[in-house]
Parts: sequence; C-alpha cells; structure tokens
Amino acid sequence: MAIEITDSNFEETVLKSTKPVLVDFWAAWCGPCRMVGPIIEEISTEYGDRAVVGKVDVDSNQEFAAKYGVRNIPTVLVFQNGEVVGRQVGVSPKNAYTEAIDALL
Repeated sequence: MAIEITDSNFEETVLKSTKPVLVDFWAAWCGPCRMVGPIIEEISTEYGDRAVVGKVDVDSNQEFAAKYGVRNIPTVLVFQNGEVVGRQVGVSPKNAYTEAIDALL
C-alpha cells in the first residue's frame, strides 16, 4: 500500500529517506490520476521495503507540490538522497516508473 505523504511528513518520509522514493502527486477529482493510482499501488506492493512509494493529495498538501513545480497532475517524482532524479507528467506505463526506481537500486 502506498504511503500517504503530507506536507507535515514529506521531509521525513521523502527527503531524509535512504531508499529511492517514488511520489505520486494526485487529486481525487483528476481522471488521469485514477488511472495511475492502481499502478502506483502495484509498484508499492512489488518493491516492498526496497523503495518508498507514496502519494501526495495536492488539494490538501500544496507546499511541496508548489516547491517542486507540480503544475499538472498526475506528476510522479522520483527522489534519491533528497534530490529529484526523475519526473513523469501525465499517465505513463508502469515500466516508466519501475525503470526509474530500478536505476537507483
């Protein structure tokens, strides 16, 4: 299950992680986000504790969405050592996300 990431736990969960982190910026009203959601959940299950996989609801948590220039959703960012190392905007196939994580493992 993907972790719920909020403005209050973003720094601890994402920026201070020693593992690769995949973050899905989404909103409940966003149709394409509902297409990406199940893919993110699958990835979370498949990678288990090898990577952190989480979701940020941009309606409730705007601080880090703004900080990382998320203007369109879904946007999936990949972090390594607190830095953005990958970005996918819009709906992408599952392998686009898994290849980004695999490159960091």
